[in-house]
Amino acid sequence: MKTDLILREKLALERTHMASRSTFLAFLRTSMYFMVAALSLNQLLEIPTKNMLIIGLAIGSILIFIYGLFTFIKEKRWIEAQRKHIGCYQLTYENTKKNPL
Repeated sequence: MKTDLILREKLALERTHMASRSTFLAFLRTSMYFMVAALSLNQLLEIPTKNMLIIGLAIGSILIFIYGLFTFIKEKRWIEAQRKHIGCYQLTYENTKKNPL
């Protein structure tokens, strides 16, 4: 039973890590969409404020990418910090079993 709980905890962390990767890829995809929109507007629009719009989309693209990267790194560090706690409940359980206060 103890190994089942440890395996369940490890699998939960793996699912969390895969969800974090998927979220980062969604941020990357959105950032690329913004950059493609900025580059394609150069060819499509003939308005005087086109350059400001292109710069705004490019800056938005960069900010979205940086935010997604920052979030991914933060989540990865949190997941790695949680890995060392897998199975710690066993020590607590065994100590309370020996000293039932």
